[in-house]
Amino acid sequence: MGRCKRGNRNSKKGHAHLHQKPSVVYTFIEAHSNEHAIVKMCQVLKVSTSGYYKWLKMQSSLPSEKEKYRKEIQQKISKSFHESFGTYGSPRVHADLIDWGYMISQKTVARIMREMGLSATQREKFVVTTDSDHDLTIYPNILNRQFNVEEPNQAWVTDITYIWTIEGWVYLASVMDLFSRKIVGWSLADHMRKELAIEALNMAISQRQPGKELLHHSDRGSQYCSHDYIDILKEKEMKISMSKKGDPYDNACIESFHATIKKDLIYRRRIKTRAEAIKAVNYYISSFYNEKRKHSTLGNSSPNQFERKHLVHKSEIIS
Repeated sequence: MGRCKRGNRNSKKGHAHLHQKPSVVYTFIEAHSNEHAIVKMCQVLKVSTSGYYKWLKMQSSLPSEKEKYRKEIQQKISKSFHESFGTYGSPRVHADLIDWGYMISQKTVARIMREMGLSATQREKFVVTTDSDHDLTIYPNILNRQFNVEEPNQAWVTDITYIWTIEGWVYLASVMDLFSRKIVGWSLADHMRKELAIEALNMAISQRQPGKELLHHSDRGSQYCSHDYIDILKEKEMKISMSKKGDPYDNACIESFHATIKKDLIYRRRIKTRAEAIKAVNYYISSFYNEKRKHSTLGNSSPNQFERKHLVHKSEIIS
């Protein structure tokens, strides 16, 4: 076969762009704008000059990759902040971003949060509500502020707090496992009689099925000293511990939880009815606090995450 004539050698290659979408042709023109006249290239490639400049203007208005990434980070920060009911500061928001696979410093997260006007709600101080003016048996403080334990169901702490609604007061009794800071039992009612505390305790026992010698710590309130409550503890062979009179720091962890739920949930909304308060608290404890809320004492894990990690670690040691 004879060789092609020199003038036709690159005819197909030279006009390949004629068969492309206009955006592809415009990209080619932009890439070679320093080599050839734009008007001439538009003529050769059979696209309009006005169309090219319109496309170029549109491209310049599109966000850069850096801008897209920053917008994505802002969206993730907003997600973390609002899913925490507006309670997370930059350390916990930063931990969420790391969990989601973003390589970013806490300092940068803090700066972006300031720019977005996001700041965590400040915690309210503790309120002591214990009524220890009774003739029931008082037990010594065995816990003695030893809040760090090695295994689940070694030490539980419990307390009662109150929640105001337009309809009237709602009382919350909570039981916390000190190992993971998980709320393992809770109860809500329009009274704070012994039945409220007993219901929370029974829920904890049912959920956790603890063994013997679990340390149960409370204040000296009449609910926790009542014969019915103490009988349950003795039946389950729990060790009974109570705070010193007038010292809320003996029960600081559960007091801290009650301050947290008020800061996170109660003080941020106007609760109209007791039913609304009960529904909101149940959701907060089961779906947010236990499952999602990060604790600095747990390495920024939630109580449930911390317990799952513990189980995995134990199984690895056994195997």
